[in-house]
Amino acid sequence: MTHPAIAANGLRKSYGDKAVLDGIDLAVPAGTVFALLGPNGAGKTTVVKILSTLISPGADSGEIRVGGHDLATDPQAIRATIGVTGQFSAVDGLITGEENMLLMADLHHLSKREGRRVAAELLERFDLVDAAKKPASTYSGGMKRRLDIAMTLVGSPRIIFLDEPTTGLDPRSRHTMWGIIRNLVSDGVTVFLTTQYLEEADELADRIAVLNNGKIAAEGSAEELKRLIPGGHIRLRFTDPDAYRSAAGALREVTRDDEALALRIPSDGSQRELRSILDQLESSAIEADELTVHTPDLDDVFFALTGNDDQPKETVR
Repeated sequence: MTHPAIAANGLRKSYGDKAVLDGIDLAVPAGTVFALLGPNGAGKTTVVKILSTLISPGADSGEIRVGGHDLATDPQAIRATIGVTGQFSAVDGLITGEENMLLMADLHHLSKREGRRVAAELLERFDLVDAAKKPASTYSGGMKRRLDIAMTLVGSPRIIFLDEPTTGLDPRSRHTMWGIIRNLVSDGVTVFLTTQYLEEADELADRIAVLNNGKIAAEGSAEELKRLIPGGHIRLRFTDPDAYRSAAGALREVTRDDEALALRIPSDGSQRELRSILDQLESSAIEADELTVHTPDLDDVFFALTGNDDQPKETVR
């Protein structure tokens, strides 16, 4: 697809007098991971439900296109293009993993032979062959989530909405899920991800949008967002006291650490700024023994942009 996989202009949604979404613009390139962050109740799930045709947008929303199809005029075509996995599993625990897959194949009107082929292929891909004949109620949380995504892939969607897909999973299962998501994207699938795990967005997303008070507070790559927040700096460390003192005199706005022979210089972490500092050192024939660039992390970005005490869930380490 040459057009964006998902494009929304002025997306709005209200419930009574409360505006949940207040004019959101989105453009998600095909074959990428786009992460939507925001505090609890910010409207992340509402965005997913609208883009996946589960609920209608506001009457005054602009054009919304998913997979090249107009949401207002061709929602059925969108449904044929997408897959949706929510934070609450769609797996039926009363039947086996294989039966869940075959049921999904029936819903996609696959022949029995094709349905069995696709089910077997996906069960193997998601490492569920040994558990295929067991009731899904006996599966661990990570296994159920893998089965859930496998079921979503039965229809070969080119766009997948993952609404907080790793909520409640242990760290090992979460990392397994990250690998699955990366493999999907390497196959050309577009992933629209909502998450409260900031580490998850940092690890996976090509672009991140922060949703707050019904609007997009900021959008960009993880590195671009981190540079928006004050507190970034470059740290230079020296082993030669004379070089340390010379650098302290040659550079502006430095904070000295005489004991560690280290200098801290405010910086947004950009290549331009880094080059400027290196040029100043070189012109004064000064060589640092160690240079490190420190930027705020996504936690800092989140709290600065949302101003919200509703802290995102932390990954258990």
